[in-house]
Amino acid sequence: MPKILSVSTFKPPYEVKQEQAVELTRSLFSEKFQDIERLLKVFQNGEIETRNVCMPLDWYGKAHTFEERNQLYIDHAVDFGIQAVLTCLQGDGMLEAPIDPSMIDAIFFISSSGISTPSIDARIMNRIPFRDDTKRIPIWGLGCAGGAAGISRASEYCRAFPEANVLVLSVELCSLTFQKDDYSKSNLVGVSLFSDGVACALVAGNASTVKSKITAPAIIATTSKLMPESEDVMGWDVKNNGLYVVFSKSIPAIITNWLGPFVHEFIGKYGLLKNDLTHFVAHPGGKKVLGAYEKALGFDPTKTEISRDILRENGNMSSPTVLYVLEKFMRNKPVAGDYGLMAALGPGFCGELLLLRWE
Repeated sequence: MPKILSVSTFKPPYEVKQEQAVELTRSLFSEKFQDIERLLKVFQNGEIETRNVCMPLDWYGKAHTFEERNQLYIDHAVDFGIQAVLTCLQGDGMLEAPIDPSMIDAIFFISSSGISTPSIDARIMNRIPFRDDTKRIPIWGLGCAGGAAGISRASEYCRAFPEANVLVLSVELCSLTFQKDDYSKSNLVGVSLFSDGVACALVAGNASTVKSKITAPAIIATTSKLMPESEDVMGWDVKNNGLYVVFSKSIPAIITNWLGPFVHEFIGKYGLLKNDLTHFVAHPGGKKVLGAYEKALGFDPTKTEISRDILRENGNMSSPTVLYVLEKFMRNKPVAGDYGLMAALGPGFCGELLLLRWE
């Protein structure tokens, strides 16, 4: 079975305290909402303390064209992605020895917050000496589900090519999509939650020569699920000024009613029950989303503790966030034989699940 041998994360350079985000939002939105102070409580209720973004805070209070935003996305995605890739290849305590870029056979690039053709992975390959026959598989549009989906697709590649070493690079610069003149409730909720982040994971087939230094999660199985006729639950509206967030208030209710049967059916195929899952590697979409996970799956809050920590320290970075959670689990060195479930939900509306076993 393929294994996840190394995970690295990268925080963009500008840290924003939640109080700073509140003040910026108040200054931009107060004239449009008579009840702005009540609405701003969403920032405190989300239990996020800090976030990192790619631009200084005052940049977000000014008008910007789609062209400017997207060029910043390309420039930062390449620079930040390079740093995440190099750290992942070094192993940072996870690999027995660093590996050379020439040992990578495929790169899955995951993103939904900007547009680039050629894709970001091609631009990075011109800066890092990967082989010129390295497979490139850019995946766009999965939003918060993208990190887990990228690991799933990489594991399938490694099942087809057991000697392969595959990188999954996830880059989201959600802050660049912020629209200061969008006075929708979705935008207000998005401002309270979303941030920027980058993560890279190394997935290796069972015949790979790369060795782990720690107990690593093997990918037992994966599954995907689409909810029909749910396109308006989350995503982007693409307009002249850029990407406008679509974020339905029904998301927690949808998770509560939909996720439980999805998970139980999946793990049941492998003779497991929810109590057999020691670790829950959950994408923390927000405080209410984590609560919906617990209610849907019958988990107590200890199962989502690491996800809550990541949310509190980073906000919701979209696709990389679940890899931040996975990195923390791996550094906590789970016991060999432990089972875990990785879960993430995104636009579509869709879900991605991975059954893991530490070995």
